[in-house]
Amino acid sequence: MKSHKVTMLGTGLIGYFYTRSLHEQRRPDRVHTVYSRNAQKAKQFAEHWGIPKHTSDMAAAINDPETDTVVIGLPNDLHLEAIRLAAAAGKAILCTKPLGRNAAEAKQMLDIVEKAGVFHGYLEDLAYTPKTLEALSKVQRGVVGRVLWVRSREAHPGPHSDWFWNFEQSGGGAMVDLGCHCVEIARNYIGKDVKPVEVMCWAATQVKPIEAEDNAIALVKYADGAIAQFEVSWCFRGGMDLRDEVSGTEGVIRLDHFMRTGFEIFTAVGEGDYVAEKAESTKGWLFPTADEVHSLGYNHMFTDMFDAMDHGKPPMETFYDGYVVNAILDACYKSAKSKRWEPVELVDWRGRTDITEPSVYVDYDDKHYLIKEEKMPDGKLKVILKEKASGKILQQVS
Repeated sequence: MKSHKVTMLGTGLIGYFYTRSLHEQRRPDRVHTVYSRNAQKAKQFAEHWGIPKHTSDMAAAINDPETDTVVIGLPNDLHLEAIRLAAAAGKAILCTKPLGRNAAEAKQMLDIVEKAGVFHGYLEDLAYTPKTLEALSKVQRGVVGRVLWVRSREAHPGPHSDWFWNFEQSGGGAMVDLGCHCVEIARNYIGKDVKPVEVMCWAATQVKPIEAEDNAIALVKYADGAIAQFEVSWCFRGGMDLRDEVSGTEGVIRLDHFMRTGFEIFTAVGEGDYVAEKAESTKGWLFPTADEVHSLGYNHMFTDMFDAMDHGKPPMETFYDGYVVNAILDACYKSAKSKRWEPVELVDWRGRTDITEPSVYVDYDDKHYLIKEEKMPDGKLKVILKEKASGKILQQVS
């Protein structure tokens, strides 16, 4: 196992989580240089984590000759410049979500890293949660049959930093911030080689005095007929709600990542200053996590990134995935305005082009399709059938 020295760009919440994940559990990979736009924050962050170097000069941090990997945990509007500098320096680049503020910007970043020939990873942590990886393994083994529908929900009281609320810096609201997670989770379950074709989206600003949306719901239709649904909110009260559901022809998987996971506390006196990300109270019923960075997928994510880097192969999540996510979100924003189904515009599609919606009918016998069979309270078996020739619906009880 090789060890990597990292330049960490950003000292906010995501930089904290990334550094915590890298420095805990005796990992060989360590942050060697940290950059913050605020020199004092950079110094404090370095002292807290035992990082040898700190600076408020982004170019100097990226070009540190002792580091081989740049991790970008900056506001969305700074990703492109950081990637340009890191690619020019020949460093491996790991960028937080969303990759860009829109698909055109994300495509620029993808082109930059591929032209430079540098390793690139898209830090979509929620695709790496232990529960997601286990569920994905089961889906890929056919446990739920053919995936028909994926629902992903992320909702909380709103982001922690001012730039998220600034449309120019972030590129949007709850959809670009939270929907990017949901879109990529669904892509993994449905299959990344299956093309997203069109979307229908509702988005609105219901509570917050901002230009962007604070709530949204969208449907993403895929070439094989599967539907992905996401629900996002910056107005949800009570903490952070992260849930996914995968429904297939042969089964269902439901996941709750952050609330109601079996660890609950009631306290009248208070827990302290911090319970879990987006927790709104330190008293009453609390839902802490035993290991937050592990539960949110950071540990598995960085393991995959550095293992892929060492073995000369792409990680599970690349800049191309980030580009596809941005393209889907662009269509969502367009649909939210037009109130119509809008196509997903992908100028660079690398998946399958031969997929069509399969027949979903199951033969009961030569003359009938099976609709449903069910054991009744009296012990008899009721079978609902469709006659192939006439289309007539009928039932048999035995």
